[in-house]
Amino acid sequence: MVSLDDLKALAHPAETKMVLFVLDGLGGLTRKGDTKTELEAARTPNLDRLAAEGNLGLADPVAPGITPGSGPGHLGLFGYDPLRYRIGRGVLEAVGVDLEVTERDLAARGNFCSVDAQGLITDRRAGRIPTEVCARLTPLLEKIGLSGVELIVRPLREHRFVVLFRGDGLEEGLSETDPQDTGKPPLPVRPERPQAKRAADVANRFVAEARRVLSAEHPANMVLLRGFSKYPSLPKLTDIYGVRAAVIAVYPMYRGLAKLVGMQAVKTGDRVADEVSTLEAVFGQFDFFFVHVKKTDSAGEDGNFDRKVALIEEADALIPRLMALKPDVLVVTGDHSTPAPFRAHSWHPVPVLLWSKWCRPDGAPKFSERECRFGGIGHIRGAELMPMIMAHAERLTKFGA
Repeated sequence: MVSLDDLKALAHPAETKMVLFVLDGLGGLTRKGDTKTELEAARTPNLDRLAAEGNLGLADPVAPGITPGSGPGHLGLFGYDPLRYRIGRGVLEAVGVDLEVTERDLAARGNFCSVDAQGLITDRRAGRIPTEVCARLTPLLEKIGLSGVELIVRPLREHRFVVLFRGDGLEEGLSETDPQDTGKPPLPVRPERPQAKRAADVANRFVAEARRVLSAEHPANMVLLRGFSKYPSLPKLTDIYGVRAAVIAVYPMYRGLAKLVGMQAVKTGDRVADEVSTLEAVFGQFDFFFVHVKKTDSAGEDGNFDRKVALIEEADALIPRLMALKPDVLVVTGDHSTPAPFRAHSWHPVPVLLWSKWCRPDGAPKFSERECRFGGIGHIRGAELMPMIMAHAERLTKFGA
């Protein structure tokens, strides 16, 4: 894989525009008694036309057989090797809601969840409570007293929140409390290296107090913590390629990761159509646009095949508005696969569609996992996609004499 330093040396200025349109969890599987994945079942005339004119392929977000989280999946899309650059979910969420993360802070992503009288998890997402309920409950958590530690707790969306533990000696290297299943109790936080023992003790005290504070609430009567992390040091995508980059995303985590690599967050509405309207409004201000659609992933995690199909169709209907902006490069892909029959992220490679005037057209009849197996992009690692985007945008010069 070409290093970021080499790519920076090859970067060449150009007056071109690039759009990375990410349908989170796009990759799918066939359901029982059917022969089509969610993408194959969807009516996508606009994406199909671009598939015929452009190039298709498959991408492993991290490596073959590895199931990625959303952070590594997107980091790969931005051209970073997720195995080298590792960022925890907590700090991504914190940056995404514009919290100032200091060197004394340890961040964690939290879920409100439901537990029964025995403390066993009955719903890992507390029925996806409305964001307003989350906003009512987070101040209760922020009032928890922990000796020598300041707590900063902010709502995200639905059942999600972020917490900053601010104090001395709080290091990374902690296990998560989510057992990834119901009928089990939350797991204790364990230090995965000696330096993290104090942080583990603090996190366990917080979780214990959270259960007490939330005992009268329903369905959000407990919390799960994951992605314990500190602020990372990353080379900026904007510096590597010399682009002005924007992120248009509803959920804080995706804004956070994009901001860490140098993108500017643009405020947008909740619907995919709102995000496209935002893109239209700021298209003259930036060179590179990361537009993120979350609900395809949520539908997959909920096992809702038909809902995921409908969301893909909704995105397809907006493609003419994207193309009316005359981008020089448009890429449509996902950060990972979330097949509805699987109800979770999976290791399956993700379909990729790349369109530009410099493509050698594949002539594919449809944008689908099956057609992507035979496309001109081939089967690549996710981090190899960004140099292809820049090359098609005429932003990489010749390597060597």
